[in-house]
Amino acid sequence: MVHVSLVLNVVVLVPVLWGLLGGSAGSEVAFGGDAPARRTLISVYLAILVVSAVLLVAPAPWRAAVVPGLLAVQVVYKLITVPMLGIGHPVAAANLGIAAVHGVTLWTLWRG
Repeated sequence: MVHVSLVLNVVVLVPVLWGLLGGSAGSEVAFGGDAPARRTLISVYLAILVVSAVLLVAPAPWRAAVVPGLLAVQVVYKLITVPMLGIGHPVAAANLGIAAVHGVTLWTLWRG
């Protein structure tokens, strides 16, 4: 499941970042116009993308040490977007699905 979560991060974040960095109409609707807060979000997304990509090729002990923290932070912030944006917002809805996958990954890691 760790591999699934890390690949999911990469597969989701590449097009999201492409849209955010390119100023696509869809990203304008979902994330708002260019502003310092949006550039901060881009920075966070880039960090998650880079760390996820590195973890996909990292040695197992290093991956085992880093993945739980990465995924736990993602689950928490993704769940927080629901009350902040509303369940009908496309970002909040997508975040719920990703949080579910990462939650299952964390559960499998916890179970050993």
